[in-house]
Amino acid sequence: MTLTIIISVVCLLVGLALGYLLFRYIIKQKYEQTMKEAEIQAESIKKNKLLEVKEKFINKKAELEKEVAQRNQRLQQAENKLKQRELSLNQRHEDLQRKKAENEKLQENLERQTKLVDQKKAELTKMQEQEIQKLEAISGLSAEEAKEHLVQSLKDEAKTQAQQYINEIVDDAKMTANKEAKRIVIQSIQRVATETAIENSVTVFHIDSDEVKGRVIGREGRNIRALEAATGVEIVVDDTPEAIVISAFDPVRREICRLALHQLVADGRIHPARIEEVVAKVRKQVEEEIIETGKRTTIDLGIHGLHPELIRIIGKMKYRSSYGQNLLQHARETANLCAVMASELGLNPKKARRAGLLHDIGKVPDEEPELPHALYGAKLAEKFKEKPEICNAIGAHHDEMEMNTLLAPIVQVCDAISGARPGARREIVEAYIKRLNDLENLAASYPGVTKSYAIQAGRELRVIVGADKISDAEIETLSADIAKKIQDEMTYPGQVKITVIRETRAVSFAK
Repeated sequence: MTLTIIISVVCLLVGLALGYLLFRYIIKQKYEQTMKEAEIQAESIKKNKLLEVKEKFINKKAELEKEVAQRNQRLQQAENKLKQRELSLNQRHEDLQRKKAENEKLQENLERQTKLVDQKKAELTKMQEQEIQKLEAISGLSAEEAKEHLVQSLKDEAKTQAQQYINEIVDDAKMTANKEAKRIVIQSIQRVATETAIENSVTVFHIDSDEVKGRVIGREGRNIRALEAATGVEIVVDDTPEAIVISAFDPVRREICRLALHQLVADGRIHPARIEEVVAKVRKQVEEEIIETGKRTTIDLGIHGLHPELIRIIGKMKYRSSYGQNLLQHARETANLCAVMASELGLNPKKARRAGLLHDIGKVPDEEPELPHALYGAKLAEKFKEKPEICNAIGAHHDEMEMNTLLAPIVQVCDAISGARPGARREIVEAYIKRLNDLENLAASYPGVTKSYAIQAGRELRVIVGADKISDAEIETLSADIAKKIQDEMTYPGQVKITVIRETRAVSFAK
């Protein structure tokens, strides 16, 4: 029994010793493994920190290089402008010198010719005196007696010829009295035309409170940028109480923006995706309204058989002003005046009313033409199968085409009565709109450009590019290229600011 207890105690002691040694060995292994992991982790952290430092260094270096490049580019542009000015001044100086030399030569030549004329005049006077003396000797009459005899003879002959001429005029007037009466009536009406010239390019959108302005602008201006990009207008949100100004040369764009703003403010949900949805919906509504307006106008005036495209163009006139007067109202007034005047002159009032309504269709084209609006309107009317006299009346109402019928001057006169536009300033608005469209088309010709809008009366060109086609680094180059092309190819007052916008969007759907 004692031996068993001793053996048990010895076994217990041996087991404890072995357990201790095994525990110590395990602890040592874990310690060594932990140290190795700590060393590996420290090394990884060290490498990451080094990479971060290198990346920051590279970014700073890239930013500095970009800033230096921009400054060098600005310096180069300034140097180029100075060189151009220097060349222009040198050219002007040379032109002045050349003109001065030409003027001196002309003055010398004039003095020489003046002396020659004086000499010839003296010789002619002397020869006349000699001839008078010879004639007096031959005729036996003095110069005064001969002059009296000749004057009396000429008076008698002139009286006879004048009486014959008067009789011929009276006979001819009796034969053409009707035609002359029509011409006199038209000329008399032309003299009473008045003049005015105002063009609208802004629309004021009224709001209930100034709190709405912040929602329209959005966080960091994203809402107002999205609305401007979708409609192609400039939205001015300033200190004017309870008002937002919409500026654009195209009245259809302004109307789309105004209606879209009205729906967005009434709905309360204003964010970029909602803005695009509402603008697309409003654009479709405006197109439908344009067609409906054109149909109502033709029905009211009793004009039938117009091509659907001409009806749509007439509807677009509702959103266009011409020198401060609504173009559709101007066309309706001109049509009614033409019908009244044609009736008075014994012409067809229906044709006159049709020509009067269509005379300004060239002012609302889908694409800006190179022709004046009168000639372009005649071309449109001819394209859509209008009669030749209607086309001629449209094209000749600003004397840009020869008038073939009495219908053309009637349209011209009634246009002047209704619109009261001064002939000297007839092309100003058309040239202004053409310049804005040329700006937009020039920017749109570059690859990667999705939309372009001329705003601020042509003083700013806003260019929207695709985020997947042009990088942030490339938009600087694009902006500079567009500015250089505008400077080289176009003529414009002041300066044009080119703003290139690149926006990346990520859209997901939760189901």
